[in-house]
Amino acid sequence: MRLLHLILPLLAVLSACAPGRDLSPLPPADSADYRLGPGDAVRIITFGEESLTGEFRVSDSGTIALPLVGPVRAGGSTPAELEARVSAAMKRANLLRNPSVAVEVILYRPIYVLGEVNKPGQYPYQPGMTVVTAAAVAGGFTYRAVDAYASVVRSSGGEAVEGKASRHASVQPGDVITVFERRF
Repeated sequence: MRLLHLILPLLAVLSACAPGRDLSPLPPADSADYRLGPGDAVRIITFGEESLTGEFRVSDSGTIALPLVGPVRAGGSTPAELEARVSAAMKRANLLRNPSVAVEVILYRPIYVLGEVNKPGQYPYQPGMTVVTAAAVAGGFTYRAVDAYASVVRSSGGEAVEGKASRHASVQPGDVITVFERRF
């Protein structure tokens, strides 16, 4: 019993030194529609116009290059907003009077998983991913990993924000997740 009184304060001090504990919580992911960014790929379907249908990648400047239309701003847009922009661009180019356009995301920006996972690196994002599923994709936690939380760096409005995220926190395309090493 006496030994327990000596060990408990020591454990409290050690847990206060755990890596990443001083990070502020990661702000919740925007629950609004997904916003496109550089590296995303979309399929644009123009009904009845095979030559205006295809797959396009959002460039580093945030645009997509459409045949017969030219560059259209896609970065920062939701798929629905991009549909409206593409329709408007086709009307301005006098290609179609009343275009019917659909946009779907076919490839999201990758996520990056670093630190105490078995295979750190870049991985494809899948909708619905959490910190723990991202770690699983990266080969799982190592035996030294802090598996209750991780650091997540997320770009939001052109600025990078870092915060502490629980293992069940949602991951967004482009996130950089760092799994900390446990101190024994």
